[in-house]
Amino acid sequence: MAKIVLGIGSSHTPMLNAPLADWTRFIERDRARAHLDKAGNPVSYDELAKIAGDSIAPELRPEVLAQRHAAAAAQVEKLAGVLQRAELDTLIIVGDDQKELYDTDNLPSVLVYHGKSIRNVPLHTNHPGPDWSRAAAARYYERETPKDYPVDTELANHLIGQLVEREFDVSVADTIADGYGEGHAFGFVHNRLLNGATVPVVPIFLNTYYPPNQPTPRRCHRLGQELRRAVESLPRDARVGVIASGGLSHFTIDEEFDGRIVRALRERDAQALHDLPRRQLNSGNSEIRNWICMAGAVEHLALDSLEYIPAYRTPAGTGTGLCFAVWN
Repeated sequence: MAKIVLGIGSSHTPMLNAPLADWTRFIERDRARAHLDKAGNPVSYDELAKIAGDSIAPELRPEVLAQRHAAAAAQVEKLAGVLQRAELDTLIIVGDDQKELYDTDNLPSVLVYHGKSIRNVPLHTNHPGPDWSRAAAARYYERETPKDYPVDTELANHLIGQLVEREFDVSVADTIADGYGEGHAFGFVHNRLLNGATVPVVPIFLNTYYPPNQPTPRRCHRLGQELRRAVESLPRDARVGVIASGGLSHFTIDEEFDGRIVRALRERDAQALHDLPRRQLNSGNSEIRNWICMAGAVEHLALDSLEYIPAYRTPAGTGTGLCFAVWN
């Protein structure tokens, strides 16, 4: 029978695509973007800097940045190796779409993609931002020409049917409009973790970012549980992996909040995941929902490794709470 044999969680921030010298250059983007404080309230960069005072200075020492950059790169390489050795027949990717394919005219809460393939296209030449930022963003995508990655359509259609039976009103899609391709959450898996390998995937899109139809933490966890049940009822043998792409806290790093997530994952504490305050699951933090879904799907597996790296990049405490984990 089909069985989920591997679970992976991985951050996918452009910091992981950038050289060490560019980490502190993210201040150019952070000064301009909207932010939330640790309680989920809207704040400016300058307000965050005032709150932080001098407390972040030790995190930005050159030797600290170098150690964390190297540790993060090693974790990406490790996860790529885990995927290569796993001999998967299919990989379910749980990620979010930041208006890369789906916008406010039709923004599904949960969508299962079931086309024969999913396209990845090179970064548009008019992508905003300075050259260094565009170079980091470009690593999510193909370099020169679009590429169609195979989708396990049989499994995708089976998941859709089983989820509907379990009273999940899932949206579906089987094509991508001309000129468009998968978003960065999925491109990171294809181009940084699978390194272009053609393992068939089932892309599952969660609307983590945009009110008013973000799924609750409890709903995300139950979705993961139902995905596992659906996989195990597939009428064929298959080794299936599940990966959560994104997270943890960003753009304001919240080590205490990330610690709650990490403890819940280590202790298999589903209730702690259900009880996470939704006010703190917005902006970049919202991608934690992908991890909650994946955690529900791999409850039967043992946690093999989990590494957390608070990757600060500015004196205001912005950056990404990087996390990398494996269940098998």
